[in-house]
Amino acid sequence: MNKTDFKLPEGTHTVALGMGDLNGIMRGKRIPATHWETICEGGNALSIALLAIDMTSDVWDTPYVNFDNGYPDMHMFPMTKPVASPWEDGVAFCMARAEGMDHKPVPIDPRGALVGQVNRAADMGFEVQTGTELEFYLLDPETLLPRDQGIQVYSMSRAAEMEHVLGPIRQQINELGIPIEQSNPEYAPGQVEVNIRYGEALEAADRVIMFRSLVKELAHVHGYMATFMAKPFIDQSGSGFHTHYSMWKDGKNAFSDGGKLNAMGKSFLAGLQQRMPELSLCGNTTPNTYRRRAPYTFAPTNNAWGYDNRTVGLRVIEGTDSAVRVEKRDASADCNPYFLLACDIAAGLDGIEQGLEPNQPCLGNAYELEDADPLPVDLAEAVGLARDSELVNRVLGDDRLTILVQQAERELEFLANQVTPVEVERYMRNF
Repeated sequence: MNKTDFKLPEGTHTVALGMGDLNGIMRGKRIPATHWETICEGGNALSIALLAIDMTSDVWDTPYVNFDNGYPDMHMFPMTKPVASPWEDGVAFCMARAEGMDHKPVPIDPRGALVGQVNRAADMGFEVQTGTELEFYLLDPETLLPRDQGIQVYSMSRAAEMEHVLGPIRQQINELGIPIEQSNPEYAPGQVEVNIRYGEALEAADRVIMFRSLVKELAHVHGYMATFMAKPFIDQSGSGFHTHYSMWKDGKNAFSDGGKLNAMGKSFLAGLQQRMPELSLCGNTTPNTYRRRAPYTFAPTNNAWGYDNRTVGLRVIEGTDSAVRVEKRDASADCNPYFLLACDIAAGLDGIEQGLEPNQPCLGNAYELEDADPLPVDLAEAVGLARDSELVNRVLGDDRLTILVQQAERELEFLANQVTPVEVERYMRNF
C-alpha cells in the first residue's frame, strides 16, 4: 500500500491504531489526525513489551525483551485503510503492523509466524483460505452474569431479544470491513456465535484480532460486557474458535473433486490429525481453556475426524466445489489466531508434502472411540507436548515459543497458589 491508501475519512479527528499482542488482544494508541501523516511516514514508537505481556498486562523478563536491554521500542505502521467508526463520530479505525527499529520484522511478533506459513503455501503454488467462527458471552458489566435465562440455541425469538446489540455487531463491524456472515444465540444464556466470511489466511487472522476488540467496544456502547473467555461458567457451554481450511489455486478449490474432499485435502487433514495433540497449546493457552474439553460438550476430546460430525475434532464439510473444507474444532475463543492458524497450516502442509493419509472416518460418537489419540486434558500436558514438538518449535521459533510457554507456566503457578471460594465453602466449616 502507498501513502494515498492511508488517507483519512473526511471529518476524522482521531485514529485508533492497534495490533495483536501475545494473546491476540488488540493494543495500540489513539492518534490525532493532525499527526497522522507523520505516523504514516515514520511509524509510532511503543515498547516491544507489548508483544510479551500477559492478558492482565503483567510483564516479565524474556530472552528477547527484558530489564537488561531496557524493554526497547519498536514501531507501529498502518497496515489497513483507516475506516470511520460507525459509533464514534470523528474516529477512524486502523490495523497496524510491527517493525523493529532496524526496519526488520520483530522476531517475537505472533503475526510473523503465520506470515511464514502463508509464504510457504504460496511457494507451493497455493493460497490458504480460512473461515473463522467465534463464540462469546454478552454479560451484565456489574454482575458479570447473563441478562437472559435458559438455553435457546438458534432461537429466533432470543435472537430478536438480543438484536439491539447483535444487530450493530453484525452491521457496524461489517461497515468497518470485516465481512460478517451471520449470528445466532448459542448453547447457553448470554452466549452467541458470529461467523466471519472466509478469506486469505493472514487476512482472516487479522480480522479476528480486530473483531474481538470491536465486539468489546460495541458491547460497552450498548451496556454489556463481551468476553471471549473459554469457560466463564463451569455449568454452561464453553466458547470455541472453529477454523475452516481450504487451499486454492488459479481461483479453484484444490481440496475439491466434484464437491468431495480429494486426496490432497485428505493429506492436509491427515497432517492436522497427526499433530493435533501437540498443537493444543497454540489454541488453548490458559488453564481455564481445558475446562471446555469434556465429553458430550461439542468440544472435541480426541483427534478423530468425520464427515459433518460435530463430535469429532476434525469435521469434513462437502457440497459445492467452493464449500469443500476441513474444520478444526478444538481451539478456544480467547486464543491468538496467528499462532493457531500458523501451526494448523504448517501441519496440513506437512501432510501434503509427505503424502499422509488419515485413518478411517468416525461414523458415530467420537467421544466413545478408544483408538483415537486423546487431546491434552490440562495446560501442563499441552506445554510438555508443545516443548517436544518439532513442528511447534519450527513454526513459532525459539523466542515466540519461550514467551508462550513462560506465560502458560506463570498461569499454572498463579492458579496453584490460590484458595478458591469453592474450597472455603466446602472445607472451612467442616474441618
